[in-house]
Amino acid sequence: MSEGTADTRTLLRVRDLCVSFRRRRGEEIAAVGGVSFDLAAGECLALVGESGCGKSVLASALLGLLPANARVGGSALLAGPGPDAGPDLLAADEATLARTVRGRRIGLVPQSPAAHLTPVRTVGSQLAETVRELTGARGPALAEATLAVAERAAFPAGHLDRYPHQLSGGLAQRAATAMALVGDAPLLLADEPTTGLDRDLVERTADELRAHTDRGRGLLLITHDLTAAERVADRVAVMYAGRIVELASAADFFGAPGPRHPYAGGLLAALPERAFRAVPGMPPELDDLPAGCAFAPRCARADAACTRQPVLDGGVACHHPARDAHPAAAPAPPCAGRGA
Repeated sequence: MSEGTADTRTLLRVRDLCVSFRRRRGEEIAAVGGVSFDLAAGECLALVGESGCGKSVLASALLGLLPANARVGGSALLAGPGPDAGPDLLAADEATLARTVRGRRIGLVPQSPAAHLTPVRTVGSQLAETVRELTGARGPALAEATLAVAERAAFPAGHLDRYPHQLSGGLAQRAATAMALVGDAPLLLADEPTTGLDRDLVERTADELRAHTDRGRGLLLITHDLTAAERVADRVAVMYAGRIVELASAADFFGAPGPRHPYAGGLLAALPERAFRAVPGMPPELDDLPAGCAFAPRCARADAACTRQPVLDGGVACHHPARDAHPAAAPAPPCAGRGA
């Protein structure tokens, strides 16, 4: 893991981010509730948790890619090219996001790469178009730059003339990663970038993402692969049932003193190289969350105090944290939704 960079500018400041989805009968399902964090230049924040905890919804909210029935609240301020603050991503209109944010100021490695590749064009033509649009390269320089970015993502040059349906899941993932790296955007959102890759390619992809960060750019890594997160991250945020339940430095989380929240500790203990012990029970349905702490039904420490919703205080949202060692983080109060 890198020692970081002297550039400590905040690239992204998220406060009280909430996302809910309106059903046909009018009820709303809360998918993300009161999430707050900062992301600095030269830093990787790994957002981890089981499937369905709200990680990908959060990423989609930041890029304005939520469906029409979504409601968002809070703010997500993106740093400007100078000292001034940039746009609030949650309030920006589609034209602003499409023309000035996506690809240029925020790159995206999508969770479902096949859905982001045009099926009737070869990977090479799509990658070259992205290079031309974001860098202005033409002629021989365009061909050279296209091959170079494919190499960065470990996408084989001999497959650039293939169509998306001719690619394996791992190759599609690498093609999407190559496109995300083209513009060297100040901020990169990587949503499960190692899905479908064998361990050698996982490590190579993780190292390329780390190199992107070490050049002074920010990385929000959304993953369930804790081994990849340990290889890349400076800090770790653990999500459960739409909320951050622990926020810690990667050194503290993966080393000593270790996770403080029982769910975070369970995720780490489930790794084969650790205790290889699964977290008991199943995550709750978002339309049927228990009162108070959402993890209480699965937690051996739960008691009457857990009928109250814990707030993120001192880096952990738990009434019975394992130890007091992580630095403080601001609580995330409820927010009022607004139409997306």
